[in-house]
Formats: sequence, C-alpha cells, structure tokens
Amino acid sequence: MVRPDAARVAIRGGPGMNRSSAAEAASPSATPNAEGLSIVGLYVSPGHNYFGRYGGSPGAHRLDRVDRIVCRAGRGIEGDRFLDYRKDYRGQITFFSVEVYEELCAALDVRDRHPGVFRRNVVTRGGDLNRYVGHEFEIQGVRFLGVAECSPCEWMDEAFAEGCHALLEGRGGLRAKILSDGALRVDAG
Repeated sequence: MVRPDAARVAIRGGPGMNRSSAAEAASPSATPNAEGLSIVGLYVSPGHNYFGRYGGSPGAHRLDRVDRIVCRAGRGIEGDRFLDYRKDYRGQITFFSVEVYEELCAALDVRDRHPGVFRRNVVTRGGDLNRYVGHEFEIQGVRFLGVAECSPCEWMDEAFAEGCHALLEGRGGLRAKILSDGALRVDAG
C-alpha cells in the first residue's frame, strides 16, 4: 500500500514504452507509470571512505544523516563529497532500497548497522531501483536520470557484515545524474 505522503515518482522513456505511455510522457502534466516511493533516509559525507581506496584502508570521513538535501543539476548534492566531482559524473546522487537493507539484516543476522553504512545518499521504500536505469524520473519535484546500478564493492563485507558483497550483487542501489535543482526531504511517518 502506498502511503499518501509518499513521494511521487514519474518514469519517462525507455524500452517497452507503448504509444499511449509515450504520449503521456510528452505531456508536462502527466506522470506516466507514477508510483509511490518514499524517502526514509538522507545522507551526505564531506569525503570518501571507500571510493578510490581499493587495497588500502578505509577513510574516516563522517556520514551525516539529514532531513533535507539540496540537489544541484549536473553537479551533485550540496555538502556531499561528489558535488562538482567531475563534469557529467554518473553518480551525482545515489539511491538505496531499505527493503534490500532489511533483507540483508535478516540474511546476515545484523542488528547493529543502519542503512547509511552503504554510503548512498537517498534511502527509499517502495520499489526496485534498477527499473530506473536508463530512465528519467522525478521525486518530490526534482528530476533525475538513472544511469547505472551502484555496483557493490568488497568494502561492504567490512562495513556491514561478511557475505554482504555477494548478497548485494544486482541490488547495490542506483547511480543517477541530477537534471533539475531542488530539495529532497525525508517523508513524514
């Protein structure tokens, strides 16, 4: 069941789109394939702990859980390590499913880690994030382009639990480009 306060998501484009849904996508007021996706957590970090550190030790940059983030089109998130990281960077913002987190907790008997350990910016509830790869989508009025799965790295076994890396294959989250300026907020409830 979709909560009434859940963020609305609109998906545009992509293979398998029929003519009626293509026409809806062309209409600025339409929300083709709209579905509820709620934001349950938002995170930013000023530095990289795992990125670019293969074979070394992890960094010690803090991870801040916040109620609101400001997205900058083509640039990233204000206050985050990937803001202005590289021109046209594919990971300006990252998403992770709380359902995957809950499955990992159950499978690996983990009770002392929060979903922020995966170092994704937006933790969502309500859908398979892989469906957005190759599609434009909108959450809370901010537009994104899903570009790739966040492939898990071996650090996940250290950050979460032994065996996590293997269980995350194909479910590591979503990397996206930010297409419009705007703010995202944690949904109430």
